[in-house]
Amino acid sequence: MTDVINTVGRRKTAVARIYLKAGQGAITINKRDLKQYFTIETLQNTVLLPLSLANSLGSFDIKVNVQGGGTTGQAEATRMAIARALCQLNPENRPVLKKAGLLTRDSRMVERKKPGRRKARRRFQFSKR
Repeated sequence: MTDVINTVGRRKTAVARIYLKAGQGAITINKRDLKQYFTIETLQNTVLLPLSLANSLGSFDIKVNVQGGGTTGQAEATRMAIARALCQLNPENRPVLKKAGLLTRDSRMVERKKPGRRKARRRFQFSKR
């Protein structure tokens, strides 16, 4: 087995590539610490969710390259990549992570703006007179 596991996670337009290896539990995202990159605690918990479900908190060093999308999309893309890596590392983690819905790609995307409309579906205000 390889010592470094490489996986990809996607959400909306965000793409996260992670490198997981055995270590002390350091999570680096775009060369910054997890708490520095995701300052909101709920996003930090989102990223750490697969590790806590697999009882692996503090046992892996994770290096993340994430781009595109907003902060929530990036956090959820990172979460998916970590969940995939944990399944690759130990197949016994799969049922727990699958039940939590961490292995399913959330395919919802922003609907495109249509011509003659203000947004995707919102029309301009109608004036009778």
